Amino acid sequence: MRFLIVTGMSGAGKTTALKVLEDFGYFCIDNLPIFLMDSFAKLLYVPNSGMHQVAVGIDIRSGQALDELEKTLIRFKAQNYSYEILYLDCSTDILVKRFKETRRSHPLTKYGRVEDGIAEERKRIAFLKKRADYIVDTSNLLTRELRTQLEKIFVSNGNFRNLMITVISFGYKYGLPSDADLVFDVRFLPNPYYVTELRHKTGMDTEVQDYVLLSPACKTFLEKLFDLFDFLIPNYIDEGKNALVVAIGCTGGKHRSVAIANVLYQRLQSMNSIGVRIEHRDIQKHSSKSQEQE
Repeated sequence: MRFLIVTGMSGAGKTTALKVLEDFGYFCIDNLPIFLMDSFAKLLYVPNSGMHQVAVGIDIRSGQALDELEKTLIRFKAQNYSYEILYLDCSTDILVKRFKETRRSHPLTKYGRVEDGIAEERKRIAFLKKRADYIVDTSNLLTRELRTQLEKIFVSNGNFRNLMITVISFGYKYGLPSDADLVFDVRFLPNPYYVTELRHKTGMDTEVQDYVLLSPACKTFLEKLFDLFDFLIPNYIDEGKNALVVAIGCTGGKHRSVAIANVLYQRLQSMNSIGVRIEHRDIQKHSSKSQEQE
């Protein structure tokens, strides 16, 4: 029997997560009244109940009754009702953007500022985040990427460590990614722009990858980069960090940064305990000849 409580910030993707879990064979209920949780759990744990995977959506919509949920969860432990908590988080900036785009009001601020409602919600459901078995930050996740994460946890039963890493390649001429936690400048590497037959290719092409990656400087850099992440990731996990954005930059974001970002992405993917995604922000951008020195 797998009993999952799906919760988190309004706008972080709980409805989507429940739909995905339903596709995976879970019996899903959204916004179950808190006072029914005890009775519902008793039904689930009756021998031969026929329900083996159940997900219940609980969030700020429960209002004042949410204060009773913590007591309910304590009772569950005392009665040996096993459960897991999936907490979907998201940055405030992205949540505000989502509410504005959908023209929805936040559950706690029908006529006030969305930011105030988000801040209040974080306080009121903080106890659920502390109790969560899985924290997924959806700030930079597409729906299909969220689906992949949930499949990894609840279908493949992967070793999930609450850390999603986003690797971004970018061009310095277009500015640094505003959400980057770590930035690596690879403009010291050999530049394919100055090789006529490589100029109009990208770091996705084998010829460019060979030119960049086989250079002695790049080999040494990658060894040190991999060593750094082997050290950082366990420490970030222990510290409780659940989202990390790593930016790799060259001049135009088309050749060197793309090649290095791909190699780092592949390396991180081999670490089964974390989630990884990649984005090549500037690979399709075109500059004038006078500016185009990738």
